[in-house]
This record gives sequence, structure tokens and C-alpha cells, in this order.
Amino acid sequence: ILPLEQQAHGLFAGLPLLVVANFCLAAMAIRSASLSILQIFGLAALPGSMFSLWQLQILHDSLHSSLLPKPTINNPSSFMKKLIRRRKRIQKSILFFGSFPSAYGYYLYLQYGHLTHHNALGDPDKVSLAALFNSTKVDFEDGDLLFAVHRMKLLGDIGPKVLLKWPEKKEIILSIGNAGFNCWKEGRAVINAMIFTVTFMYERMMLIMNDFVVALMGKNYFFPNKPERFHHEGAMYARCAVFIRLGLCFLAKSWKPLLFLYLSETLWSIPPHPCCAMFVTNHGSDVDDDGNCIPSSSTYAGRWYSILTLGTNYHVEHHDFP
Repeated sequence: ILPLEQQAHGLFAGLPLLVVANFCLAAMAIRSASLSILQIFGLAALPGSMFSLWQLQILHDSLHSSLLPKPTINNPSSFMKKLIRRRKRIQKSILFFGSFPSAYGYYLYLQYGHLTHHNALGDPDKVSLAALFNSTKVDFEDGDLLFAVHRMKLLGDIGPKVLLKWPEKKEIILSIGNAGFNCWKEGRAVINAMIFTVTFMYERMMLIMNDFVVALMGKNYFFPNKPERFHHEGAMYARCAVFIRLGLCFLAKSWKPLLFLYLSETLWSIPPHPCCAMFVTNHGSDVDDDGNCIPSSSTYAGRWYSILTLGTNYHVEHHDFP
């Protein structure tokens, strides 16, 4: 596999597909201004959510250095040599600008939290959700914990924690995902799905609102101990994101583009969307016959499903060969 991997890249497939996906998201966002709320749900449920997931997956591939040509490529052209020399800078630009348009975006998670996820997966001694919010490092110790908490029993301390001084002094946990997951019960699949949907959608709505706060204040107050570099880049991204979102609303003369983008980024993660099967189970809470945790799993549902998810369903394979 290694010789093939060293020669492979997605420059002429993945990058054009990212451009197409983002163009379609922007065009559908503007088009949504003339649609009813129900029609927007329909538009976002399949083409919108598919393109949003493709955006995430292609950016994810870029992060893992499989989008641009590698220095190990045989007989590179002069054009390829220029790309290879500027590879890191181009890769970061793709990650930043390729995540637009979006409602809350994938950039910060990918830039600061995904690669560490591969190193820390399943090890509570390395990272916990509480440590994530209290961290003084630029990178998240495991960025996937931020959304895995909605549908996975996490080991270690849960966060963020806030100290209340009234009416009595006590510390509370402000984790929407953890509060929802604690309400799950065996044998109540429909109710569990409803709880997951409500908590996940509500938290994502809060992320959109938080982007406006970060854009105005220049700091993400959920991570107060992070270094200035994190807050500076987060503020720059939030300002660009808010500008583009408001720009789409201005072009459409409506607030509906923001609704469309929000639904496109969330619907593929919740039931009954078919992609939810992949999202919920890629890091579930299953155990094997000996009671040991199964930290990751793949979803095999045929060729068309793999096209719909753009290969995101092969999650075990991804962790084996990131």
C-alpha cells in the first residue's frame, strides 16, 4: 500500500469536487430565499447535506495530506514541484477558504482538533472533555470529543464546568451533549433518537451564535485558557464566516440562506438521514464479547452509500491508515 499511497493525490479529483460542492451550496443557499420552510428542509436533506458532507470529507483529506501531491511523487512536473514546495501553505489555505460557505464551519475542528484525535482516541488518561475546555494548548487534545459526547459514553471528567455563586455556590457542568446522552435508555431507540436530534441541533445553533460573539469580541470564551494564536485565528475565521453568511443573505434578500446552510450541516448527522448511521456509529459505545470497548466502526451499505458519504463510512479503515 505504501508505494501507492506515496504517489496518490486528489488534486485533479478532490479539489474540483470541493469547488463544485461549495458552489452548489452557495447557489442553493441563495435559491432558498424563494422556497418555503418545508422546501428548504427538502433541499437541505439530500443535495445540501451531501455537498456539506463532501466539503468536510475533502477538507479532511487535505488535512491528512492526501489532496495535494506529496514530495515522494515520481517524476513531478514543474507545476507539481511548485505545489510541493508551497504545500503546507496551500493546504492551510484550502482548509480555511474551502470551508465556506457554512453555517458554523469545519475549519477550527479540522485545524486544531482532528489530527490529535487519531493520537488520543480511546485514552482517557491523555484527554477528557473537561481537559479540552481547560486546555492551555493551541490544539485540542481530541477535537472529536466535542461532538462525540452527544452519542458516546466518554471516560474521564466532563466539561465545561461553571461555578455558580447564586442562589448557592456550586459547580455545574454545561454540556448539552452529555446531558442528553445521560437520558438515553436501552430499548428506547426512537426516544433516544429524538433526544439526540434536539441536543445536537440546539448545540449547533449555539455555535452559529457563538461565531457572532467571537467575530465581535475577538475571543472564544468557551476556551478561556487557549493562547492568543488560537483566539486570533478563531476570530479571523469567524469574521470571514459571518461576512460570507451575511453576504449570501444580502444577495438573497432573505434570512433563509442561513437556515439552509444550518440544515445542510446538521441533517446528515441526525436520524432518519441515511448518513446518520455512519456518524452515530463511527465512534459508538459498543463492546465485544469480552466486554472490551470497540472505539470505532465502519458502515458498509453499498457503492451508492459510499458515494453519498464520499467514503466517510470507512472509519475503521481511516484509523488504520490515516
